[in-house]
Amino acid sequence: MTLIVPGSSEAAAVELFPLLRPLLDLKLAAWTFLPFRPEDEYLDGFRQWPGPWTDSIRFRDESDVLAIRTDPDNRITWERSDSLAVIVGELMLLPHPGERLAPRLAKGRGPR
Repeated sequence: MTLIVPGSSEAAAVELFPLLRPLLDLKLAAWTFLPFRPEDEYLDGFRQWPGPWTDSIRFRDESDVLAIRTDPDNRITWERSDSLAVIVGELMLLPHPGERLAPRLAKGRGPR
C-alpha cells in the first residue's frame, strides 16, 4: 500500500487521472521518469540497480505498456508488454538482479 498525501501534487494527479496510481507506485519504489513533453507519444521511466542493471518502462496508454530489464552489457534479460496495472505488478515482483531467481538469460539487446 502506498501513501499519497492529501493535497499533494501526486494526490491531485491521481484524482484527475486514477490510472496514474501504478506509475506513482513505481516512483515511490525509486523509479525515475524522464520529462514528458506535449509532443511525446509515451512516458519513459527507469530504475537503476547496482551492477549496473536497469529496469525500464514505456507507457503509451493504459493498455499499451512495455517493460524490460537489461544487464550490464545492455542485453535484455526480461521483457513484458501488457496493461499498466499488470506491468507495474510484475515489475514490483521482479526479483532484485542479484537474487538467485532473477532473470539472467539474454533475449536480445536493449536500446542504446
